Amino acid sequence: MVMPAMGTSVSEGTVTTWCKEIGDPIERDENVCEISSDKVDVECPAPAAGVLREILVEVGDTVDVGTALGRIGVADEDAASNEPAEADEAAPASRSEESGAETAAESGSEGATGSNDAPTDEDGNEPHVTPVVRRMADHHNLDLSKIEGTGRNERVTKKDVEAHLRASSDEPGEAQPPLDGESRDRPDPDQAPPPEPVAVAASAPSAAGEPQQLSRMRQSIGRAMLDSLATAATCTTIVECDMSAVEHARSRLGVTALPVVASKVIETLREFGSLNATLDGEMMTVFDDVHLGIAVSLGEEGLVVPVIRDAQDLSIEGLSKTIKKLARAARDKQLGPDDYAGATFTVTSPGAFGALIATPVINLPQVGILDIETITRRPVVVAEANGNESIGIRSMAYFCLSWDHRAIDGAYAAQFLTALRARVESI
Repeated sequence: MVMPAMGTSVSEGTVTTWCKEIGDPIERDENVCEISSDKVDVECPAPAAGVLREILVEVGDTVDVGTALGRIGVADEDAASNEPAEADEAAPASRSEESGAETAAESGSEGATGSNDAPTDEDGNEPHVTPVVRRMADHHNLDLSKIEGTGRNERVTKKDVEAHLRASSDEPGEAQPPLDGESRDRPDPDQAPPPEPVAVAASAPSAAGEPQQLSRMRQSIGRAMLDSLATAATCTTIVECDMSAVEHARSRLGVTALPVVASKVIETLREFGSLNATLDGEMMTVFDDVHLGIAVSLGEEGLVVPVIRDAQDLSIEGLSKTIKKLARAARDKQLGPDDYAGATFTVTSPGAFGALIATPVINLPQVGILDIETITRRPVVVAEANGNESIGIRSMAYFCLSWDHRAIDGAYAAQFLTALRARVESI
């Protein structure tokens, strides 16, 4: 069994659950483990019927696509064709009640090559564990039989070993025996006794906080954002836009502001093609069709960017329905990796959460991303048809465009935003 390919944009995955134990029978296409990437969760079916002989990747480990996860043998596979020591251990295990000491001795000499199918028993046999756990135990000189397992059938997992190591490192060292005649063992009665360390620690047990591992999605987002900032020559240009026409349109059509503005973004991208593009090193690809990425918040878990393909073919109502459908499917984890791949430009709308101005990070290999900020009612100077000016209350919002200076210049970015604003204000 190998880490399956999960779409063109996914190169690695994390094993989240093993649904089978070593020695369990497996049917072809039966789910054996569950895999999670930074975008989707999938089941990993068995490529053939047989028995799970070996688990090579522990729960929580992240490996590349194509990496061996486990080994499945035929149901009647003989121990001699698998691990020579399996047959040697099988017989002593069945006689454990009569010759416990002898069995323990045998398992001690064969522990490194013994059967992975034999569970931990009271005769001293080594518990069956994955190679990762075995290597950790050997490296730290640990006795796995002394570690309480939390896996299925009380199997010791990688997390159990890590928890044991943390607990061991937190234990205070044993006090050294005093030397005879040392005066430090007889404190001066006139000297105040030193404060008790335990009392000091108990006074503020959570002052330093509890360190927590970032989720897989947060780690993936972090890597992507750092990669973007280290690669792209990112600049941000901002314009202010009168959203009064957008407010009327959304009220008339029964949609939110996002699909209304997105429709005008798509029109403007077809005029300014260098922003509807991807950049790979010194090779830039400009697209005729607009494959629009829409950022979807998953709350504290993170965010994802599903793609609306051929967005130029959709009306405002069609964009609204598609955005809602993709957002719902993304939050329900019903989208596949390819649903997140291939965007030529991205639109995000933190304004829905009240953001006034932001500087978005480009989603490589794209060369631009547009932030639509919150709509606020405020007084502005309004030009009248006769040329006069007055003060009026308008619905205003900022459009923040982050763009890659390797692909375009500031004048081009400003022209794009000016053209977009003109379209939005004249809906």
